[in-house]
Amino acid sequence: MTAVVELRGVSREYEDKRGTIALRNCTLTVNDGDFLTVVGPSGSGKTTLLNIVGLLDSPTSGSYALRGSDTSSMSEKIRSRTRGEMVGFVFQSFQLLEQRSCLENVMLADLYTGASERDSRSNALRALESVGLADRAGSLPTELSGGQRQRVAIARALAGDPAILLCDEPTGNLDSRTAESILALFLALNETGATIMLITHDRAVASLGNRRVEMLDGVLSEAV
Repeated sequence: MTAVVELRGVSREYEDKRGTIALRNCTLTVNDGDFLTVVGPSGSGKTTLLNIVGLLDSPTSGSYALRGSDTSSMSEKIRSRTRGEMVGFVFQSFQLLEQRSCLENVMLADLYTGASERDSRSNALRALESVGLADRAGSLPTELSGGQRQRVAIARALAGDPAILLCDEPTGNLDSRTAESILALFLALNETGATIMLITHDRAVASLGNRRVEMLDGVLSEAV
């Protein structure tokens, strides 16, 4: 198997008054085709872990390699470009621009990749088709349901063909029926080869992955 993410002894300490340690000596490998879920209560370190994997934050100690490249020596410019090319993010709150069409929102995925407008449009249309929303490319997010908006957000994350899809409580703002449809979409994407890392506090959601790790007080352990 080919490793997409390799964390070795990663810790993250914040320089606040309490010297908060969000991650403690975490070691984790995510391989191509994994659907990894990370479960734990609020404050356990899940989001910090996701931010480090997504190159939004850096470890205080330990090492992180993305597709075999050591991220510790990357400049901010290279980190931003690598993040844009290799990581797709799906957030709980959708984070769509309401005055831009669905197509334009998805095209934002190529903002840091240097893709031409023609290629970016083609990538966005293909991604919208993959989530069943090709017919809503010209619609505004305000014209869509919550589930449809999350599908647009997923399409944006997929548009650049990332190495890994990082999902932060992606069903947290959805009703149970809509949440089930979004989770079914993630399973379908994984079956076609997408590598997914999804964090959640819901153990029922966590059980959907082919691998599960648990976090408590910054300590990561693989569930058996």
